[in-house]
Amino acid sequence: MITDTDLMDEGAEFDTPPVANLGTILVIEDDPRMQKVLRRIFAEEHYAVVVAGDGQTGLELFKSEHPLAVVLDLILPRISGRELCQTFKNLSNETPIVVLSAISEVVDKVLLLELGADDYVTKPFSPRELTARVQAAIRRQRKPIPSSVFRFADCEIDFKSMSARRGGVPVVLTAHEFKLLKFFTDNADRVLTRELLLNEVWGYNSYPTTRTVDNQILKLRQKLEPDPANPRYLLTIYGAGYKFVP
Repeated sequence: MITDTDLMDEGAEFDTPPVANLGTILVIEDDPRMQKVLRRIFAEEHYAVVVAGDGQTGLELFKSEHPLAVVLDLILPRISGRELCQTFKNLSNETPIVVLSAISEVVDKVLLLELGADDYVTKPFSPRELTARVQAAIRRQRKPIPSSVFRFADCEIDFKSMSARRGGVPVVLTAHEFKLLKFFTDNADRVLTRELLLNEVWGYNSYPTTRTVDNQILKLRQKLEPDPANPRYLLTIYGAGYKFVP
């Protein structure tokens, strides 16, 4: 836990090695002792660190350095942390911002999250917690957004807009056909019994027969398979059920 006593022990200047492996962290903090602490914490985790002592300098460094993440104090000269947070997100919404402040009121945390902050750490803080939260925010931003579009053969299915094309030509699918196809694509190469499909796609409160499943898959084959009589993608596994092979 970093406390005021720890800051008193940070009297000696030191230089952070200029080379880092993981990218640049921008620290915006007006307390010189806290600057040294934060520089050391992130340098030890193999980040390059650039430090600004006021909001205006922080804004200039944000534009020039394109940091991997920002650690931001709230109470700053020239431009406040709150204003900076909103400005940063307007400039680069994908850059994670972790607020580090002695202000602990819930209303302030909610406000910062509404302004775009990705996380909030209260002083005094644990270095391990701070680095973990910054790294988690970076990972969240790097995580690819799952595409709503699924492609196989010459078919392109957009489950979000509920549109389908085959060979570039629109194909009309019912809402229930989209739901069934989505379950197949989510479980590709898995044998799915008719009972499982009834429960998961039609729901426990519906009472269709297994023949309903067969008819629905027949319709999907007619719309999406090159040769519906000899399906290549929506396969029948005799004695077990069906399997989608993209």
